[in-house]
Amino acid sequence: MTTTMRNKAYSVLLSLALIASACAAETAAEQTSETAAEPWDSAEAAEPETAVSSETASSEFSAVSAGHFHSCGLRADGKVCEYRVAGAIEGQSSPPSGSFTAVSAAGQHSCGIRTGGTVECWGRDCNGESSPPSGSFTAVSAGFRHSCGLRTGGSLECWGYDDGDGRASPPSGSFTAVSAGGSHSCGIRTGGTVECWGDDFRGRASPPSGSFTAVSAAGRHSCGIRTGGTVECWGRDCNGESSPPSGSFTAVSAGGSHSCGIRTGGTVECWGDDFRGRASPPS
Repeated sequence: MTTTMRNKAYSVLLSLALIASACAAETAAEQTSETAAEPWDSAEAAEPETAVSSETASSEFSAVSAGHFHSCGLRADGKVCEYRVAGAIEGQSSPPSGSFTAVSAAGQHSCGIRTGGTVECWGRDCNGESSPPSGSFTAVSAGFRHSCGLRTGGSLECWGYDDGDGRASPPSGSFTAVSAGGSHSCGIRTGGTVECWGDDFRGRASPPSGSFTAVSAAGRHSCGIRTGGTVECWGRDCNGESSPPSGSFTAVSAGGSHSCGIRTGGTVECWGDDFRGRASPPS
């Protein structure tokens, strides 16, 4: 092996080592932060604080969305109820009354679509993420410090934090779906192609070409379902969160450092970081 070849090989190995080290550091920081932020192990948090009664908890639901310290469910009668744990703040677990057709829970705020088509958000509003524009919407997605919605006419509109990274500055044109992530967002154009905007660190906002039927943007990666049913993910892959299994899926959801999908047969499969069993769904 020549000196030049050795130097090139060394450079490649060094790059891979640096990437692996960075991934390990990020994962450790995430788990440390999560452990510190989630008081599961404290005596005070032995019984999670709940915002729903046992009667409500046993009601039938038509949709559910899990946020950071809280989750939202859409009851069969259109009412939104939430379940919160210790650490839920700033009204994120206090949904407004009335009837809704969709709900989306994020880090510290949530949004829903009322029966009439208007969007209403609640919780943290430091950056305007809970101050939606007026008008009629068919879909809404709450992200990190920002939110995005799909207007009745097919155009996208986002609101909230948009300081430099462009996460709340969607492209023009007609879309059929939208997903607000951490510092980026993604949508499916009418023709089926995926377009993302915002921070593109590690390619999280650089989707592959081709036609998709669903898309989900997370903190550092995104996933989508191709027209044929296979799942493809892009962005950070430190824990395998962007390395989906083969096969046909009908739904997919990208999380912090893991992802989950529903197979055509109805079973759930997850991949990525399995800290605290997050990637080990029940059978």
